[in-house]
Amino acid sequence: MLKNILAITGKPGLYKLVSRGNNMLIVESLVDGKRMPTYARDKIVALSDVSMFTDADDIALSEVLTNAGKKEGLKVVAMDVKKVSNAELQAWFDKVLPNWDRDRVYPSDIRKLIQWYNILINAGITDFTVEEEAEEEAK
Repeated sequence: MLKNILAITGKPGLYKLVSRGNNMLIVESLVDGKRMPTYARDKIVALSDVSMFTDADDIALSEVLTNAGKKEGLKVVAMDVKKVSNAELQAWFDKVLPNWDRDRVYPSDIRKLIQWYNILINAGITDFTVEEEAEEEAK
């Protein structure tokens, strides 16, 4: 599911890929449902391409979101990410991903993760697997 969910630099929230046009993509906001074009000058990243640093290897965002979903029971994270302290963010993330790299993952990264998780849950997206992985498991 995360292959068609996009983050666009400079624009808040997450977007679902709707269509492709000439030199542009048509995306729909998961927050308010508005559609808009994005062009080659916009930096667009699929959530399936994002990973988090751990002490060993990087771990795919899909696994981190799945762990967060298990911890939260597929409900929105209750803490206010704008007001919560860095220590509270790190304590929450310790429960989600115990072996995260404390030197390379910043509190702002954890805040962004929680915001993305909440957006996905509010949009009704609870399957955080990447389509390619799901197809391989089916075979």
